[in-house]
Amino acid sequence: MRLVDLTSKAMAALLDDDLAQASAEAGVELTDYFLTDQAKWVWRYRINQLTSNPGSAGWLTRAVVAEPEGVVVGYAGFHGPPDETGMVEIGYSVAPSHRRQGYARTILTELMRRAAAESGVRTARVTISPENTASLATISGFGFVEVGEQWDEVDGLELIFEVPV
Repeated sequence: MRLVDLTSKAMAALLDDDLAQASAEAGVELTDYFLTDQAKWVWRYRINQLTSNPGSAGWLTRAVVAEPEGVVVGYAGFHGPPDETGMVEIGYSVAPSHRRQGYARTILTELMRRAAAESGVRTARVTISPENTASLATISGFGFVEVGEQWDEVDGLELIFEVPV
């Protein structure tokens, strides 16, 4: 698996439903999964982050490519660089046709490795809806501990899990 940067140009093309331009910009063949309403919400949010903080680019959402096939199976990354306490929040989404094949665990493993490689990162966080049994199963075995809950305007009730890196 490899993670491929999505530039603001690629995300803007996705917001314009220009999959060919976004794919050319990313250097991999993106799929219609990158054009869903949920994905477009992510691209708008990330473009705003990049505009206000260009230095966050290395921490944000990337395309996930399964190797050696070279197939894009979803997108993943962090919600931003480490905060003042050294916490990073992980986010990932696997396309429905690629679910239940181990990609989410592989993505989580790679993002945890990336977080641990950064000296300023002390904690990794994930937030998951209590009804999302697949994601709750995905984080099991990684040492995450439930530390609270929050209300997300988009996703509703979320449980907050953290683990030291």
